[in-house]
Amino acid sequence: MKHLRYILEAVVLYVFFAVCFLLPPVAASNLGGFIGRMIGPRLAASRKARRNLDLALPGLPDAEKSRIIVNMWDNLGRVIAEYPHLEKIAGTRVKIVNEDIIKKTIDAGQGAVFIAAHQGNWEIDMTTLHVRFDVIPSLTYRAPNNPMADYLLEHARTLGGRIKAIPKARSSGRDLMNVMKNREYLGILIDQKYHEGIAVDFFGHPAMTNPIAVVLCQKYNAPLIPVQNRRTGPAQFELTAYKPMKIFDDNGEPLPVADVLAEANGLIQDWIVQDPGQWLWLHRRWDLK
Repeated sequence: MKHLRYILEAVVLYVFFAVCFLLPPVAASNLGGFIGRMIGPRLAASRKARRNLDLALPGLPDAEKSRIIVNMWDNLGRVIAEYPHLEKIAGTRVKIVNEDIIKKTIDAGQGAVFIAAHQGNWEIDMTTLHVRFDVIPSLTYRAPNNPMADYLLEHARTLGGRIKAIPKARSSGRDLMNVMKNREYLGILIDQKYHEGIAVDFFGHPAMTNPIAVVLCQKYNAPLIPVQNRRTGPAQFELTAYKPMKIFDDNGEPLPVADVLAEANGLIQDWIVQDPGQWLWLHRRWDLK
């Protein structure tokens, strides 16, 4: 039965991708947003989003939380519909704020780790780095359970293999270290729960956070650069690069990883508060009772 379900899911996804591929980016995004708004809020997963909102933003009225959930599903539907157009969007429909930070990082030739969140269209981040700066970055990703869906999504997010994709797994450590040894560029989304991580404050509650981005940058003396992804319209985005985070003290000694992660989580929290509907509230970020 599971195999049959995977086949049916894959068929729906492939057909949807084909339709979106035939549409212009804006039309595809609008279609995905419409489907997301119509279907998403009715799914059981929305209850998890509501619990997360109750925990993170308890002071918001219920009506505002409902609006955020609708906007979240709208954004998620757009993200899926934009997969076939990632290269085109990255090339012509992304405004980069503080572009000089990225240029200086590339010119320095040290490699770097870019950290971001599941906000806006997170698949655009490394695609833009590849298309606009002519580098071959790597990204980490969590593979879906359905292998047929995984194949399609990975093909889209890597532009047919031009971007390196490293699955989130314990066995991927060597691949991550090779990226840094080669002074290349790595994108990591750090806003998902990582069971073996470090408990760091996030919206006033401890959240298990993956320390690998900080550990790699300290080990290989590479900059750790936060990047905010903000949707400004259908298939339209603004990426803001921040100055490299401080990961060593004034004596050149590594700062405590938990302290760096706390600052990173604080940044992401600020981004989310600016527009909560653009963040993916579906993850089990905290240990809910």
